[in-house]
Amino acid sequence: MKTILVIEDDKFLRELISQKLIKEGYNISEAVDGEEGIKKIKEEKPDLVLLDLILPGIDGFEVLTKMKEDPSLGSIPVIILSNLGQKEDVEKGLKLGAADYLIKAHFTPGEIIDKIKAVMK
Repeated sequence: MKTILVIEDDKFLRELISQKLIKEGYNISEAVDGEEGIKKIKEEKPDLVLLDLILPGIDGFEVLTKMKEDPSLGSIPVIILSNLGQKEDVEKGLKLGAADYLIKAHFTPGEIIDKIKAVMK
């Protein structure tokens, strides 16, 4: 069973996405900030990370940077899910190694799940 780590400080959205992923047969782990996210990525080595960028403490860009610098974590795909929709933010996220960059306002939870499935194939 594939494990997805959801790093998202918005409780409502985190639970909504987690519930949908569980229904799809994924194992879910959750983190509410960047520090906890990095800790869980190292400990659990998830199959995919769904990453918010605006997080308490360490932001998502830093989480992604730390992951890609670590050879044991660098191959884990990351999908950014953020309210930051500026072209520069999207480019930065993809340049840092994200597999996809989804702007929250543009995607329904169902579409987010579809994107996750596509990246995990």
